[in-house]
Formats: sequence, structure tokens, C-alpha cells
Amino acid sequence: MAKNKSNKASQTFKGLIAVLFIVAASVAGTMFYLNQMDQGFASAGTSTQAPVVLPNPVFSPLDPFTVTLNDNSGGRVLYVAITLRVANESGHKMIQEYMPEVRDRVLRELAAQNPDQVQTLAGREALVRNLTQVLQQPYLPHTTGPQITSVLFTAFVVQ
Repeated sequence: MAKNKSNKASQTFKGLIAVLFIVAASVAGTMFYLNQMDQGFASAGTSTQAPVVLPNPVFSPLDPFTVTLNDNSGGRVLYVAITLRVANESGHKMIQEYMPEVRDRVLRELAAQNPDQVQTLAGREALVRNLTQVLQQPYLPHTTGPQITSVLFTAFVVQ
């Protein structure tokens, strides 16, 4: 019986040593991982790469438009002010140089709108897509038009 007791004590002692070894390995692994993460963050903060510089936005405001919209109940009026956000200064210059044609394209697109649809969010989003497509077409003699990144409504009233 004494042998059985010492055997059990030996097994308990071995089990306790195994648990302590697992805990120590776990703590050491966690410490190593955290140390590596700290070094990674520190080296990321002291990188020799230059920060990314975003270009300043280039906006081309258009004079406001007033357009008569025809529907079944009679004429309604759309008053809208638009600002174009273009990708670069050359696009801005092209819009300014061809302003009469730009305004004509916008007026034609606005006059084709249905007053009930253009007042909805989906209708305005469709109008933005259509205006972007129409205004990005080339202005002769150029083979490409300006790259328009956004059509922004700064005023929008349907009466």
C-alpha cells in the first residue's frame, strides 16, 4: 500500500510539473508575441516612406439652371445649382473653355427629366449618372473629355 501511495504522489507531482510547464510555455509565447507586435508598430511609426499626399480637390461651379419640366398636369420648374468635381486642373480648364457647350448639355439633360422622378433619391442618382456621362464626352477637337469624379447639387428645387 505504501508503494501505491508513493506511485500516486509521483504521478500527481509529474502532473503538476506538466501543468506548470504548459503555463510557463504559454506565458513565454504570449510575451514573445506581444514583443513582436510592439516592434512591428514601432517600426511602422518610424518608416522612411514619405506620407501619401492626396491631391487637393478641383471644383468647377456652374451658374444655376432654371428649366421648365413638362408633365401631364402642366409645366413645372426645376431650379438647380451644380458644381462638378474633376480629377485634375486640365479637366477644370476644359470645362471653363467649353462652358457654353457644357451648359447646353446640362440644360438638355435637365429638360428631359420627369418632375416626379427627379424629386426621389433614385431619380437624383440617375440624373447624376446621366450628367456625368454627358459631360465626360469629348469636346471637339479633343478626343477625350474631362474626368468628372462627382456631380454635386448645391441647390435643387422643383416647383
